Order: sequence, then C-alpha cells, then structure tokens
Amino acid sequence: MHYSRGNYEAFVRPRTPEGADRKHAWFVGSGLASLAGAAFLIRDAGVAGERITILEELALPGGALDGLKVPDKGFVIRGGREMEEHFECLWDLYRSIPSLELKDASVLDEFYRLNKDDPNISLQRVTQDRGQDVPDKVLLTLSERAQKDLVAVFLAEPQEMENKRIDEVFGEEFLKSNFWLYWRTMFAFEEWHSALEMKRYLHRFIHHVAHLADFSSLKFNRYNQYESMVLPLVKWLKERGVHFRYGIEVIDVDFELHPGRKLATHLHWLEKSDETAESRPGGVALGPDDLLFITIGSLTENSDEGDHHTPARLNDGPAPAWDLWRRIAAKDVAFGQPDVFAGNIAQSKWASATITTLDERIPEYIQAIAKRDPFSGKVVTAGIVTAKDSSWLLSWTVSRQPHFKQQPKHQVVAWFYALFVDRPGDFVNKPMQECTGEEITQEWLYHLGVPIEEIAELAATGARTVPVMMPYITAFFMPRQAGDRPDVVPEGAVNFAFIGQFAESQQQDCIFTTEYSVRTPMEAVYTLMDVERGVPEVFNSTYDLRTLLAAIAPLRDGRKIDLPLPAFASKLVLGWLDKTRIGGLLREAGLIRPD
Repeated sequence: MHYSRGNYEAFVRPRTPEGADRKHAWFVGSGLASLAGAAFLIRDAGVAGERITILEELALPGGALDGLKVPDKGFVIRGGREMEEHFECLWDLYRSIPSLELKDASVLDEFYRLNKDDPNISLQRVTQDRGQDVPDKVLLTLSERAQKDLVAVFLAEPQEMENKRIDEVFGEEFLKSNFWLYWRTMFAFEEWHSALEMKRYLHRFIHHVAHLADFSSLKFNRYNQYESMVLPLVKWLKERGVHFRYGIEVIDVDFELHPGRKLATHLHWLEKSDETAESRPGGVALGPDDLLFITIGSLTENSDEGDHHTPARLNDGPAPAWDLWRRIAAKDVAFGQPDVFAGNIAQSKWASATITTLDERIPEYIQAIAKRDPFSGKVVTAGIVTAKDSSWLLSWTVSRQPHFKQQPKHQVVAWFYALFVDRPGDFVNKPMQECTGEEITQEWLYHLGVPIEEIAELAATGARTVPVMMPYITAFFMPRQAGDRPDVVPEGAVNFAFIGQFAESQQQDCIFTTEYSVRTPMEAVYTLMDVERGVPEVFNSTYDLRTLLAAIAPLRDGRKIDLPLPAFASKLVLGWLDKTRIGGLLREAGLIRPD
C-alpha cells in the first residue's frame, strides 16, 4: 500500500489482484468504516459482493451515522457531521455511489451541487445574554502569549505531546480566547483531552482558521447523515450481493501469533434468536483466504435515549464493542490499549438532544438568531450556534429543513449538545445529564431569548425532545501515546485489519471525522489485497506557505506584523522584500501594511 496525491492515480481503475476470486471477507460492525471497506473490496480489489458479510449487533446499519424516527419519542440524531472539500478518501468513495435523490448522479455530485447552489456560511456563530449578539464574534482574541502557545504546539514534535492534556500545553490566556471557544465547540474538545490530537487537528485544519467564526469552509448533507450517507451506500452494496447479518454480537477472535506472522483463525459470536430472548453461540473458521476487518471501540456504545419526560441514563455497564477489543488486545501488545480510551467515562461522556418544534413561535426565535427562514429549505444556522455564557456550554444547530424526508412541513428539527453535562443549567438549575427532554428544551428556549414567563408552557407543549447520553463519545480524545491504538494492519498480519476511529492510520489523519472512518478501511483493503492504486494522502495544507500565511492574519485579528527594527531599517527590509515573491505573499495575506 502506498499514498498518492494529484490526478495521476486519482482516476485509475486498478487491475484485479491475484487471488481476489478466492477471498471471503468478514466485517465486524456495520458503521461507515465497514460499509466503506466492503465498497473498496468490490470496486478496487475485485472481490465479489456475495463473498462479503457484514456482522452487526443492532438491527440497522450505519453505526454513529444515525437518523431515525423513534415511535412514541420523535426524531433522533445523536450527532451531526461537519465535512469539507478535502476529505480525500470520503469523496473518493462517494464518487462511485449513486445518489438516491438525483438521476444519473453520484452522492458526491449531489453533495457538490447542493453546496455550490446553497453555500454554507454562519451569520451568528455565538450568542450571549439570552440570544444577543457578541461584539467581538469575528475576532479570535488570542493574546501574544496565547499565540506563542499555539505556535509552540504547532512546531513541536508529536512525541512531545504524548500523554499530555490540552491544558498542560496551553496557558490560561489561550483557554479564555474566542479561538478556543470556537475550536472546542466545533470539534468537542475538553481541556483534559489529548494535546497530541489537538496538535493533529491544528495541522489538519489550519486552512479553517480564517473561517472559525463563520463556518464558510464547512459543507453539509441535504438530509440527516443516515438518509444522505448510509442508505445510498447500503443500497449499492446490497445490489452487489453483500450479506448483512443483524443481531450478531462478535465476542472474540482467535489468532495464531508467530514472529513476523499473525493470522486470524476463528471468529466467535452470539446470535440473537428471533423466537426467544436468548442468544446462541456461533462463528466461523478463518484461513489465509479469509479477510477479517474489525471495527474496534465505539463512540456510541451504550448510548441511552430518554424522551420528553424522561432523562437519558448514563449506562456504564458492560460494553460489548469495548469488551471485544479488550479480549483481542490481551493477546498481543500490538493490538492496542483499549482502557486508555474507555477507562474514564466521566471525561469521555457528553449528552445531545434532538428537538422537534411543534409550535410556530419557536422557529421565530431561531430565525431571529440565524437571520434566515428555517422553512426556506436552504442553509439555516450553517453549523452550531454556541451560547457563550451557558453554564452547560451548550451549542445548537438547525440544518436545512426538512432534516428527515418524513418530517412534517411545519416542524423544525434542531440538534443540541453540551460539553459540561454535569453542571447546573442557567434556567433549569439541573445538570443536563439529569434533565428530561422538556427541561433541556427550557434551557434552550432560555438561551434563545424566549420571555421567561413563556418558557415553561412553550417547552411543555411546543416541542418534543429526545435526550441521548453517550458515555464514550469523546473516548478517542483521551491523552495517549504511540501504540495505544493498533496499526490498521499490524506488522505481520496476514488476513486481518483494524478499522474505524481507534485504529492508527500511518497518515496521522484526524479522528472524529467521516474521513477517518473511510481512510482506515481504504488503507486496510489496499494493504491486505495489494491494490495497485494509491490511497489519497491527507490534504497537506500544513505544508502550504500560502495557507500558513493566510492563517496568521486571523490569528492576530488582523494586526499587521511590525519588524523589530528602526523605521529606516524596516523600510529597507520591506523594500527589498517587495522585489521578491515573498513580499507579494505577505501583502496578499494582509500581514504588512500597503505603505
């Protein structure tokens, strides 16, 4: 397997690898990583779809890419996905998957046209004082000290950030800046999370710095992620004969482990009976011509849904996805350290809620903040709106409506989440994790600016809210070091690979993205099948001088760079620079004065 960039290999149709007709493939889990891996096996490795089986414990595919109308509760989305044009592997996949919405178009075509015709830009990224504007909202408010912290982390070797927390490498001035407020709420970082992952994000998304205050570099689907991303991919796979088996809980994998050679030999599972509540053991023997792709860990494991009158529970009991990884990891140090990530629920949890409006008054408050009509069918908030002074540090978003195909025209579906779920709210005076959907709605309405005397009645009758508690939602952000996550294909592995958010890509891409969920199975398939086409490398904006210079101006809130020289010397230096391309780049980036 190798990495590539540019167009030379981007459109290559690789030749079928030797032995593809003998392969059988098994995928553990039916999240985006497994669905993408199955697609790459068919499209690029020449494996027949009927020789691929996807095993899923639940009754639906998609994993964390969910979107569902739950009977007696309402619409539910545990989270949303922010995407951009430089998700190289994701778009490489979806260029081949037909759209369910447009004739003779791919999912990528559909996505591109949607965001071309209705570009994303936030008109109100942050509020305070119950829905009011924030005067310095377009500024990142980084002091000189905070800028130095940022540069120091950016330039540090990755090893220097291992096992460190964000608040161990950034000072108080940085943590009080608008940059940190925007960054942490956009990506769901906490101060105790991994400094190493923070560094990766800075490199990976340096080209987003100028757009943190307006989200204009982000792009979104037409509908929820399940209908827009999962359904077309599942349809494509089923049309090619891929087998989906639901109610299968994979509990263990046997390996033959020898120096320089590791072989998966048996897959063990429990299968839920259709007639009884009991599960019966099952499994399959594996040989060199069998391929096993294991999704390890889970962001949404043990998620619990409440309803408008019931809080979601924090489920810290047995966690099948994590227990499977623990059993596998106990067999070889190369298989990772799951408890580094799953061992501290208090620091990996947060809660979200899906709010469906039933009263026409609530959309009026949404429109007042978003400055757009929620019923226009176009971009509304264009990403999250953060209530800066919320004790929960709550954020909410209204995507293009309808967000579900079966959503009634008069309803708006909003998504809501908070980073500090164990702090009392500003209106309900309870932690979010103890709140019913109705109480969460009250807190939201309070920060929307609804008159206090109307909040209780409007929350009770004007909305239906489903809270969700997720114990492991930011588990992958826990401080870590090399080896805590296994390589996608461990050294010596003959017939198996690890995929998903907890496998280590050699490209050091960022987790908590749909891109990472597609990159790891692409690397796995291309490695195990020796596909002759290159995996697209991570977009290297961090090595582009123009991008770096363009990020400096917003980081300094537009302040020009003054040379530490006397005026006459500064004039001579700038005069000399003006005769070079460097001077032009500095001026284009707005870093030096025109005069």
